[in-house]
Amino acid sequence: MSWIDKVNTFVARTVVGRWFRLEGSGAKRERVGSKFSIELRAGLTIFVAMAYIISTNALILTDSGGTCDCDREEFGATCENDPAYTTCLQGIKLDIITATCAISCLACIMMGLLANLPIALAPGMGLNAYFAYTVVGFHGTGKVSYENALAAVCIEGIIFFVLSVVGLRQWFARMIPAALKTATGTGIGIYLAFIGLQSSAGIGLITSSSSTLVELGGCPPEYRDENNVCTSHHMEGGPTWLGVLGLMLIGTMLLYRLKGAILVGIFIIAIISWPRPTAVTYFPHTQAGDEAFDFFKKVVTFHPIQNTLAKFHWDASSGDFWIALITFLYVDILDCTGTMFSMAKFGGYMDERTQDFEGSSMAFLVDSAAITIGSVFGSSPVTAFIESGAGIAEGGRTGICTIVTGIMFFIALFFAPIFASFPPWATGPALIVVGSMMMQNVTQINWKYVGDALPAFITIIMIPFGYSIGYGLIAGLGSFIFINSLAFIVYKLSRGRIAPPNFGERDNWVAFVTRGGFKSNIPSWMMWVAGKSRDTFSSHGSVAENASYDVGSTTELKEVAVSSYPHPMQPPHSPQVQHSPQSSPPQSPHSPQRLV
Repeated sequence: MSWIDKVNTFVARTVVGRWFRLEGSGAKRERVGSKFSIELRAGLTIFVAMAYIISTNALILTDSGGTCDCDREEFGATCENDPAYTTCLQGIKLDIITATCAISCLACIMMGLLANLPIALAPGMGLNAYFAYTVVGFHGTGKVSYENALAAVCIEGIIFFVLSVVGLRQWFARMIPAALKTATGTGIGIYLAFIGLQSSAGIGLITSSSSTLVELGGCPPEYRDENNVCTSHHMEGGPTWLGVLGLMLIGTMLLYRLKGAILVGIFIIAIISWPRPTAVTYFPHTQAGDEAFDFFKKVVTFHPIQNTLAKFHWDASSGDFWIALITFLYVDILDCTGTMFSMAKFGGYMDERTQDFEGSSMAFLVDSAAITIGSVFGSSPVTAFIESGAGIAEGGRTGICTIVTGIMFFIALFFAPIFASFPPWATGPALIVVGSMMMQNVTQINWKYVGDALPAFITIIMIPFGYSIGYGLIAGLGSFIFINSLAFIVYKLSRGRIAPPNFGERDNWVAFVTRGGFKSNIPSWMMWVAGKSRDTFSSHGSVAENASYDVGSTTELKEVAVSSYPHPMQPPHSPQVQHSPQSSPPQSPHSPQRLV
């Protein structure tokens, strides 16, 4: 037995191992294949894959202008000609770097410790752009001030927390058809690969085009116009070829199942990119390159938050404020829900019986709390990161993985110059590889029945093309409801005589309800507080995650089979079967009977 195996065995037998359910810990439900050393490596992989958020989030939110202001009549609407305003923006940028590291650290540690899931949290990409460029506007040219927008984010977090406590957020997540949940994971995989192929967060192989929207890129920076379109010299950029090399290196190491392949590939490309006098340097001799290199040379530094801490303006009289709040709500809830369920399915946590995953209730509570805390620091909404898939691909199975990521964000508070300097062409290959891994579940979609297949396909393509997980889910849900509702109405009006030819091949949309309404979605700890605890509560998660129940309780369960339509409906020629607790006790979790 090697020393690593000895450490893994020792940790597994401790209280820590039992809490996180490491393999060999003797916990009631061990996470198969989870080892302490693998969790450490997976957590580091997640951090490196998402370390770009440290600098990227700061750049985007700084464009909002933060709390800075100027005489706009004298210096123009964007204040770009005011030297004092420019100096203030530098302070805002450093504040946001600290805020991003701090809230990411807290959120990841809470997620790992309380929910025991390898899903990392940080200020979300897309939401930060909406916050900066649509709500607040470039340099404060929008209709909502930076301080007022932070108040909207804070209220969003509080609303999410309440919805998670009462179980409505979990209920909504479970009501999403299984085909769309699987499609979301596949769409996120393509989305990840698409991001990894671009220049802003990837290898630059794909760039924008004025005629075809996207085209083959790979040109050096000096041959791109103001819209980042390659004007000439396609595929002649050194960073792009270095990124392709990184992709091939990671792929070859994965082929031989070398441990830490993704992490090693990222570090190799990053180290090659740090020296200055090369064609692939991350620090070219430009104004932006000089500033980045000066920041990189500091190595160790800490900047306390000075301008963005708790800068709220509580004014809800504006209609634009409510538009921003509602947009934050529906985009974030779909984005975060889609990401969490996709990561759970990718990591093997999804319970096909309940269409839920272990620790979902606490995960949603942590997410909502992180949103509110992040607003206090001056950040846009926090959400689950799809880069968590890189850690899951490395073998991450427990919350230890996420805690390691959080600790790395804490270290980044003092070593931000290093961690903010991983070039996009170093992390882009990892995103492409993880995207390919997330495609494997696409075969589980029911492609035989159009009512399931078409909405799933729309979800898959709209996530990357709409550049939003939330918008993809909205498109998929809308098409699913329309197609299947119309078929349901025709079926009912014709009294079952007119039905799709392959009606029996559809997926059953199984909704789990109880005689107590939403009680199956209420977190177990809340039921305990209400005096309705059961003997079989799990240490984490919601009531729906438990396999056995006290049949004499007030929340006796019944199974309701619901077809692929948004209304309860029995399959033709199939009598409805309801199992009463008195006549037929619930089966085991491994039984084919679907019960909650």
